[in-house]
Amino acid sequence: MDEPEPRPTTTRRGNLVRPYTLTAGRTGTDVELPVEAPIQTLQAGLAHRWPAEDAKGRIIQLCVGSPSVAEISARLDLPLGVTRVLVGDLVLSGYLRVHRTLSERSTRDERHELIGRTLRGLKAL
Repeated sequence: MDEPEPRPTTTRRGNLVRPYTLTAGRTGTDVELPVEAPIQTLQAGLAHRWPAEDAKGRIIQLCVGSPSVAEISARLDLPLGVTRVLVGDLVLSGYLRVHRTLSERSTRDERHELIGRTLRGLKAL
């Protein structure tokens, strides 16, 4: 009887920096950041010189495409809480903008659009 072939393993680069050190141990932010909120890079973020492999610089580059907070977390392989703190810092520094998603006054079409964007984002991951 033939043995099943082993599954190919994907190699992940180990993160040499513990996530909590990226936030200096902080777990919250003063910026309202729903996980589905699209985040956009502002010109000041692109003009700033970020050190190579800097987490904030990677977030700035990724946000040119206006991903959600959840997408940023997944694509950069960072815990959601760490991502929220870093994005919050960048928003307060004027490097990123948070686009609001829904409010009490949102229409049914706006709610459906959010669901569609969320599903497309999940499929892309």
